[in-house]
Amino acid sequence: MAVIRDIVRQGAQMLLVLLLAPLLTGFVRKMKARLLRRQGPPLLQPYRDLIRLMRKDVVLADNASWLFRVIPYVVFAFTWIAASLVPTFRSGLMFSWSADLIAIVALLATGRFALALAGMDVGTAFGGLGSSREMMIASLAEPAMLLVVFSVALIAGTTQLSTMASVFIDGSVGLRVSLGLAMFAFVFVAIAENARIPVDNPATHLELTMVHEAMVLEYSGRHLAMIEAAAALKLLLYFSLLACLFVPFGMVTGDNNIDSILIGLMTYLAKVLALAVLLPIGETSVAKMRVFRYPIFLGSAFAAGALAVFLLFVSRSF
Repeated sequence: MAVIRDIVRQGAQMLLVLLLAPLLTGFVRKMKARLLRRQGPPLLQPYRDLIRLMRKDVVLADNASWLFRVIPYVVFAFTWIAASLVPTFRSGLMFSWSADLIAIVALLATGRFALALAGMDVGTAFGGLGSSREMMIASLAEPAMLLVVFSVALIAGTTQLSTMASVFIDGSVGLRVSLGLAMFAFVFVAIAENARIPVDNPATHLELTMVHEAMVLEYSGRHLAMIEAAAALKLLLYFSLLACLFVPFGMVTGDNNIDSILIGLMTYLAKVLALAVLLPIGETSVAKMRVFRYPIFLGSAFAAGALAVFLLFVSRSF
């Protein structure tokens, strides 16, 4: 029975992130439209878009290889796995032993590489432009993300997410400057990784500003549905990571009581809702930056992460 309960809990988390991700995207779009004094699409519009795309036929270029057909499913699978491994309402799930922060970064990097490869596969100008910009952003964001990983791992003593959450909840970590710097760097990396303003605008199709959209212009039908679902899952993944690493309070750590699990679920949804409100507020407050300013934006994240690691080493030496 214990094994069955563990399987049910892990399956519930996988289903939760899969169903919640399009709703999160719809809420962010609706909130952003309201801030711009527009009506905006319905909250459930992302679900309708995914269903509509799944019903449409796939249109492929004549020179598209088998990679172009397979990569949407690979990107969706890797992103779903990574999102399912991040503790949300409860830690210590069945596959918590594999929920290593470095492994999750590697899964996301693999999906990014595959999508960039798909953008160049057909040989269009937009695909190559988007892929080159995506790799430039990745080369700047991944070192900053690894410094965030090192900083929180130095505090928790591990890179296992469930253990990190338990240490931050039950331990005497307290408020630290290094954690604040790590959170600052993480937010900047999350904005860049999810192609949000000021790095990218997911609602634009202007060739001079496209990054993510340029790589997927040639996709249609169920292939595009997989990519859109993966993008929604990735946004929810970074929200979950932010809540798990820096605001883990309210997460169920050891109690199997149904009341505790419901409280943990409600707390997690409240955190996601708060972040979903803050994201469009930030996006409507700043303008899209030029491509040549990306290194400055992500360089500040790298500097903050490096300073966090330095402060932790200095504090341990005294």
